[in-house]
Amino acid sequence: MGATTIDRTAPTDHPILDVLAARWSPRAYDAVTPIDEDKLANALEAARWSPSANNVQPWKFIVARRGTAEHAAISETLAGFNAAWAPSAAVLIVAVAIVADADGNENPVALYDLGQSVAHLSVQAHADGLVVHQMTGFSPAAVAERFSLPDGERPFTVIALGELGDIDALPEATREREVAPRVRKPLSETLIANA
Repeated sequence: MGATTIDRTAPTDHPILDVLAARWSPRAYDAVTPIDEDKLANALEAARWSPSANNVQPWKFIVARRGTAEHAAISETLAGFNAAWAPSAAVLIVAVAIVADADGNENPVALYDLGQSVAHLSVQAHADGLVVHQMTGFSPAAVAERFSLPDGERPFTVIALGELGDIDALPEATREREVAPRVRKPLSETLIANA
């Protein structure tokens, strides 16, 4: 089990659901505990039931458990400091957007719909006590080649999922990022109009 307990609840200006306020993206993962298969299935089911334009559901996932060749292959595509911490996660998931159909017709909202699906996955996982961290620091081309993805399927993000690990075991610079205050732009800076 993850040995670390830490409260990273966001200091919101307005009330939001507890599961949303408490959700965060850690880099400390328990490198021993296997994934709880029921919790993983719940997260994937939440992703499945995400809304999408015209109910096209333009997403697929590569789910790789630690200790498998697939997990190692995804780990090898990670860039920069992601390669130092993410392989400890019990599961690495590549979120793939289906950006074009078999006839080559572009889906202009595929990335938007994929993002919603991953958001549903991450909130469900957090509600079940797992932690999730999404990364774009990886080689999409290497993932596409390793998993023989067709041209219309684009790897967009890698998701680390598992139990929270020992934050104190992280390198100092990464550990500082884990415990730094959570901040967001003021709501007023994100509103073009609020009439």
